[in-house]
Amino acid sequence: MKLNELSDNPGAVKARKRVGRGVGSGTGKTGGRGVKGQKSRSGVALNGFEGGQMPIYMRLPKRGFKAPNAKKYTWVNLGRITKAIESGQLDGKADITEDTLVASGVLRRSRDGVRLLAKGDAPKGVNITVTGASKAAIEAVKAAGGNVTVTAPSTEETE
Repeated sequence: MKLNELSDNPGAVKARKRVGRGVGSGTGKTGGRGVKGQKSRSGVALNGFEGGQMPIYMRLPKRGFKAPNAKKYTWVNLGRITKAIESGQLDGKADITEDTLVASGVLRRSRDGVRLLAKGDAPKGVNITVTGASKAAIEAVKAAGGNVTVTAPSTEETE
């Protein structure tokens, strides 16, 4: 076998259609676009057009609202804080704030504040200061002999 004898299997490669190359090619003159009209011209974009009928994206109701200036809170569960204290990541005797959670690596960032949630076991006798907390989280920490201080969210604008 020589290099000049190599070839693809029959039917493996199909030549592309060369449009608008004379009447004899079969796709000359109008180039397969038909006659006249908007779609025979170049630069046509009719996505979503339904022939004058009201398009489906306009017929269906729009639902919901997303406030553009809504605060984005980072959340942390009680179980995650307990695990961090047990592993030595956090000091269980010192007060736990948003800054200490970020510095110790429990949270990556605090965004507009940290919200405490009640999943998992509460750490024993720990004072936690966060921007927000669920009622269940506050009750769980108090039952474990600790205290939760909820501060007002920061009012500075984030860009």
